[in-house]
Amino acid sequence: MLDSSMHAQQAASNSSVSSASVSEGTDKEQNGDVKMAKAKPKSSNLKHSYTIPCSSEFRDQVSALADQKKVNVADLARSVLLMVSDADIYNFTDPGDPEPQDRETVILKSGPSKGRPWRRKPRLQVRMAPGFEVLHIRKALNLSLYMERGEACVRIDTQESLAQQQLEAERLRKEAIEAAEQEKKNHQLPETTEELERLKAIVSVLSFEPLSNGVQDRGDALHILGFPPKTYPDRSELRARFRMLATIHHPDGKYGSHERMSQLNQAMEILRYAS
Repeated sequence: MLDSSMHAQQAASNSSVSSASVSEGTDKEQNGDVKMAKAKPKSSNLKHSYTIPCSSEFRDQVSALADQKKVNVADLARSVLLMVSDADIYNFTDPGDPEPQDRETVILKSGPSKGRPWRRKPRLQVRMAPGFEVLHIRKALNLSLYMERGEACVRIDTQESLAQQQLEAERLRKEAIEAAEQEKKNHQLPETTEELERLKAIVSVLSFEPLSNGVQDRGDALHILGFPPKTYPDRSELRARFRMLATIHHPDGKYGSHERMSQLNQAMEILRYAS
């Protein structure tokens, strides 16, 4: 009887202690004294297989670069896609699809035609996270080749460097405006205006009136080239006069005339054989 009473008291005491411990643990949880282990979200390993059509040359270059770096092609594409903005990749050069005659031969490994050769477009197989466009990945791989050759690079701009670039751009803009204003002032100088008028007068004098019937004889030819009638200029004089007038009347020039240039050529032909 005594033993039963003692066991009952001990059980009640243990139950009281257990309840107190649970109550104390609950209080600590509510007060933030005990850190509960949170379930970690499982990382997604979902991959998508991309087929990148490309020229055999591009395929070989990308594969060689991946082997050189001891990575796979997907690692090359992923590194560029992670470090370079979508806009920069979008605007980069696309190596394009393979030419119609550019094909590779593979042996089919399954299906009714298993073991037979099959001609297909060259390609790169890339396993990456889903959501990318094939063209975007191809441009990223092309960018990796350019970077390896030193023809493209990733530039890191800090807030200070961006501010410095803005100041430099503003300085260049001001210099361009000042140069344009100075050029305008130079054209308005009296001596410049006088020189322009003089040159216009010279051009006006040298701009002969084309002959309505063309250059018919030696007299017409002398007139067109500005020599006095019945004179006999030598070949050096003829060439010098022709070059001067051709500079003025050539159709590509500011004061050019196709008709005058044509008659100059006719006059030169006549005088060349007559002299």
